[in-house]
Amino acid sequence: MVVLRQPAPPVSTGRREVSCASCNLRESCLSGGVPAEDLERVADIVYTRRRVKRGEILFRTGDESRCLYAIRSGFFKTSLIDDGREQVTGFFMAGELLGMEGFGGGGYKDSAVALEDSDVCMMPYALIEKIAREVPSLQWRLHAMLAREIVRGHGVMLLLGSMSAEQRLAAFLLNLSRRYLRRGYSGSRFLLRMTREEIGSYLGLKIETVSRLFSAFHQDGLLDVQYRQVSIVDIQGLERLLAG
Repeated sequence: MVVLRQPAPPVSTGRREVSCASCNLRESCLSGGVPAEDLERVADIVYTRRRVKRGEILFRTGDESRCLYAIRSGFFKTSLIDDGREQVTGFFMAGELLGMEGFGGGGYKDSAVALEDSDVCMMPYALIEKIAREVPSLQWRLHAMLAREIVRGHGVMLLLGSMSAEQRLAAFLLNLSRRYLRRGYSGSRFLLRMTREEIGSYLGLKIETVSRLFSAFHQDGLLDVQYRQVSIVDIQGLERLLAG
């Protein structure tokens, strides 16, 4: 049993209830691509599960980074506080990882907050690094996911630096659609877990602009919008809009 040096968070009843081999999100998580013969060894990375209530903070900016978190269910946002104002830096759903920057040492760079009741698997960095040295397929997977996080950061910079407001929202919706599809959900009809204000913060737009764009996309036949329920009616139209 691995002992963390920080106070234990509220967790479910036991470590062994978590099984990477039987998890239906394994392919999109850290153990994805790891051969069956190595899965039992990799499963030891999961220290325990933690339930996080809506609005609860998983970790804060500057907290000492000890664990990588795999989202089993639910939805999170990450953000920074800049001059007293929140800047949303990302949205994360089931099958994705939170806290990748912790491998660089120091503290977490963002705060992570649950946008709905969620479950996460806690994986101590030290244990991940130890087992990755012994299991080459896990080491390759870890490097691939770190590279993906770098690409995501560059994509956000491109989004904010060179796209129009319409293109930013189109890119955001298409990205959500692809991520839902990869996890076996509908890519054309989904519920937005975040508010219009949070979307605006992430995209660098005012809330009024975000609301106006949703209405315009609805009127143009690109979307059917019922508050947070969004149906993409014309995905090719969104792609053409994104392409300029």
